[in-house]
Amino acid sequence: MSSIIIILLGTTMLYVFAASRIEAYVKTLSLQGIFLFMLIILDIKELNWLNIAFLVLETLIIKAVVIPYFLLNVIRKNEIGREVEPYLSQFYSLLIGSAIFIFGFVGAFWSAKANVGIKPLYFGVSLVLIIASLFLIVNRKRIITHILCYMMLENGIFLLSLSVANEMPLLVNVGVLLDLFVGIYLFAIFFNKIQAMFDGNHIDILTDLKD
Repeated sequence: MSSIIIILLGTTMLYVFAASRIEAYVKTLSLQGIFLFMLIILDIKELNWLNIAFLVLETLIIKAVVIPYFLLNVIRKNEIGREVEPYLSQFYSLLIGSAIFIFGFVGAFWSAKANVGIKPLYFGVSLVLIIASLFLIVNRKRIITHILCYMMLENGIFLLSLSVANEMPLLVNVGVLLDLFVGIYLFAIFFNKIQAMFDGNHIDILTDLKD
């Protein structure tokens, strides 16, 4: 069951590559949080109850509900509908996304063969989320899209930590969550200021910024 969930988690990135509506990104982000929660419940047995409780709070409450709700309000407040024309067309983006997806399974196969003490499928799909998010940040133009892809990148890092869950202390989780909150808060302030001053929300307008 956990293998199916983690593969579905990886395929959410392919959906993001194909989507153009910004609200679809937010819904995908929320779905990723639910998938991470399900993985913790089904497959993580090495952690103590306190660590598990914190991970459930982080994934189900914060990643799947609080942050998507907050970002959705930002999107609707600024009346953002679709992603502007990306640097690469959707067709080529999907090809690259598929290549990243295949590369993730190659990474999973390598980790299984190398016997490096990590969970191969977790490791492979975490590579998919991290690399795909970085590509989307580079290829997309809207600032809010960069924020959402940053969140998906953090989900990939979180999944990478779950691949070695028995070595992940609670203090690391708290630090990651604090960085996440601060990052999203600052991103939202930055986005709203740019929107108010320049009446635009894609990165091309940043070339107009001066001291």
